[in-house]
Amino acid sequence: MTRMIFVNLPVADLGRARRFYEAVGFTNEPRFTDETAAAMVWSEAIYVMLLTHQKWASFTDRPIPAAGSSEVALALALDGRDAVDAFVELAGANGGLVDVNPVQDHGFMYGRDVTDPDGHVWGPFWMDPMVASGDTPSI
Repeated sequence: MTRMIFVNLPVADLGRARRFYEAVGFTNEPRFTDETAAAMVWSEAIYVMLLTHQKWASFTDRPIPAAGSSEVALALALDGRDAVDAFVELAGANGGLVDVNPVQDHGFMYGRDVTDPDGHVWGPFWMDPMVASGDTPSI
């Protein structure tokens, strides 16, 4: 079986959250979507499960972090700097906040951070494939 990751995120408005994720390039998997959750696919191995607060509460008694706090930052590798900037532009145009942290530009690696409408931090980034493979040093 392929190793997969399912990132579960609590969302205040499931429809709004789903529209945001579709706008930045995720696709919905209807087999795992209902009025309490939406399965959003990034790749064959990466899914984001958007869960209403009520559904989230069925998984844990732990509180949902307050708006403006960060518990985790999720990074998405993209094909180039232009793809990073395009993702950020789409996020901003669809209810996300852009550049919530300083832009990271190290020459061989470039990244920016956005939040979705619920404040979850996503970091689209690009890394030179030669550096990522270890064929070229990063400095």
